[in-house]
Amino acid sequence: MNTEEFGFETQAIRTQLERSQYLEHSVPLYLSSSFVFEDAEDMRASFTEEKERNIYSRFSNPNTTEFVEKICKMEGAESGYAFATGMAAVYSTFAGLLNSGDHIVSASSVFGSTHALFMTYFPKWNIETSYFEINKPETIESFIKPNTKILYAESPTNPGVDVIDLELLGNIAKKHNLILIIDNCFATPYLQQPIKFGAHLVIHSATKLIDGQGRVLGGVTVGNADLIRQIYLFSRNTGPSLSPFNAWVLSKSLETLAVRVDRHCENALKVAEFLESHPNVNSVKYPFLKSHPQYEIAKKQMKAGGNIIAFEIKGGIEAGRKFLNSIELCSLSANIGDTRTIVTHPASTTHSKLSEEDQLAVGITQGLVRVSVGLETVEDVIADLKQALG
Repeated sequence: MNTEEFGFETQAIRTQLERSQYLEHSVPLYLSSSFVFEDAEDMRASFTEEKERNIYSRFSNPNTTEFVEKICKMEGAESGYAFATGMAAVYSTFAGLLNSGDHIVSASSVFGSTHALFMTYFPKWNIETSYFEINKPETIESFIKPNTKILYAESPTNPGVDVIDLELLGNIAKKHNLILIIDNCFATPYLQQPIKFGAHLVIHSATKLIDGQGRVLGGVTVGNADLIRQIYLFSRNTGPSLSPFNAWVLSKSLETLAVRVDRHCENALKVAEFLESHPNVNSVKYPFLKSHPQYEIAKKQMKAGGNIIAFEIKGGIEAGRKFLNSIELCSLSANIGDTRTIVTHPASTTHSKLSEEDQLAVGITQGLVRVSVGLETVEDVIADLKQALG
């Protein structure tokens, strides 16, 4: 059945592998490290890729294929590859495309481990990165050099929840013949499709809202088929592949992505509005709050605001520590996109490897708290935040 003409939710639910002889309704697990061949010629043709088929689960597996196919349809992508984690997707995407001497232009507001790749590891291979400030997109072109190959950004950003104009980035990439890569983790394919705005590749940590229940790790990159081919060949040889079990879990999770994210967004907006009115909160950032600096851009490119809120507690580090120690219902964890609401202090956890100067440069103050709003009764979440702030 061709699901191309169907809506988002129908594609997420009805994009499936062909049924086996057992006519199962739910796709089975293919827990096999390898696959057999009919004869010597079949084996030869398979390894030379004259035939498109499963050989070894490090290369492909029916479960990972189904998961990737769903993400491709959701994002409007030509091809994709699935990884063991979101960071495996980030690293392998860059490593598969870059050569020694290449240059990256990136928003400075990136996940801490991505920052470590850019500043600590890639320089070992003579790959440089220049950062532009997320709130100064007019400066981006001044960082582009003759050897610049990739333009990169997260939107919304982690953890500051800033938003950048994807259409603007698409136009800059086209003008300068750059590969535009967008980390779409916070938005998911349900809320935002960067390829529509000119992105060549889109990366997700599937561990977050795509799984949505804090169960498994996973990552995926989708986009231009020629670029994915390069990333696939690198990954086939280096081995960061997604396990069939995790792929099966994530593919099933996509069936409920839309209904889950709708409720996440509904809850998050109510929590953001509560925080904005609280006397012990200096500021709140949530893409669909009218006070957000990029509110109009968010409305243009996102269906809703997502489930992540960043807010600044009055009183700095001590007030932040007191707040975390007072939390009762919500979880203290470094994950996001769970059914359970999670509060995190980025300066001491996810972005602790950054110097205080670097933290401030990307909007991480000592009192900044990130909230991943879950699916609980929202009044209960608000009550817990209220008592912890009080």
